[in-house]
Amino acid sequence: MLIVAALGGNALLKRGEPLTAEAQRINVKIAAKSLAKLVQAGHELVITHGNGPQVGLLALQGAAYKPEEAYPLDVLGAETGGMIGYMIEQEMENALGHDRPVATLLTQVVVDRDDPAFKNPTKFIGPVYDKAEAESRAAAAGWHIAADGDKWRRVVASPAPREIPDMRVLKLLLDQGVVIICTGGGGIPVLRRNDGSMTGVEAVIDKDAASALLARELKADALLLLTDVDAVYRDFGTPTAAPVRSVTPEQGRTLDVPAGSMGPKVVAACDFADTGGISGIGRLEDALDILNGRAGTLITKDATNHS
Repeated sequence: MLIVAALGGNALLKRGEPLTAEAQRINVKIAAKSLAKLVQAGHELVITHGNGPQVGLLALQGAAYKPEEAYPLDVLGAETGGMIGYMIEQEMENALGHDRPVATLLTQVVVDRDDPAFKNPTKFIGPVYDKAEAESRAAAAGWHIAADGDKWRRVVASPAPREIPDMRVLKLLLDQGVVIICTGGGGIPVLRRNDGSMTGVEAVIDKDAASALLARELKADALLLLTDVDAVYRDFGTPTAAPVRSVTPEQGRTLDVPAGSMGPKVVAACDFADTGGISGIGRLEDALDILNGRAGTLITKDATNHS
């Protein structure tokens, strides 16, 4: 099967870990070993990943140097796509014994200039802060901030992905048996001008939504949204919480799940499953078992067990 596997930010940098290259390298190595099992089982693989912590850190570093010369978010998105892609590419090559070509493609993703998300920033980026520090930083830098669990973080615009102009390149790579890492951080956000040319825009696209679009455009057989939670849970965070093992897209959309974390994954998974493919959500280390229905949550049109 052709599988698009999306690595959540928590799979690359666990909450509370330092934003260091060493910490990310350790997590990427673990991710690569799990993803390599999909390739070794005979599947074609396209890997996507988040970049929220990393793009926020780069923005802080730029502002600490010369705020008036700080790079915009689309450029920072390209930088994180290269950095994280490099790590995943190298560790995938190591995990596969260097017997399969692996390549990273910086991927532009077109968004709509009139998307209402530009007036309502919701995408978390960067480190977490206590409320007082977050408010102080927001006042100084002109940020929008929002609560992320019991902490606070910067939020930026997250417009919906509309088009992936690099599809021809991706298909060429797949035709050659390449394991591809692409659409990093949801892709590099760009606008298409009236004359057809493109230009970057200040935003961070939701990785799960971009991965679902990518999977549809590639006509993939499966979309795996991999994180640090073992399944989608009904009544999450309550004494009656229970894992949901199998649902249809219609049933999935009725689940009451946390809007800031699991919500986008369920929406993306349901959107892809509507096309007839298999969507799976669960722990990174369970990737192959999720695909085979032995772990995680499966969302398919013909799901028979709403447990």
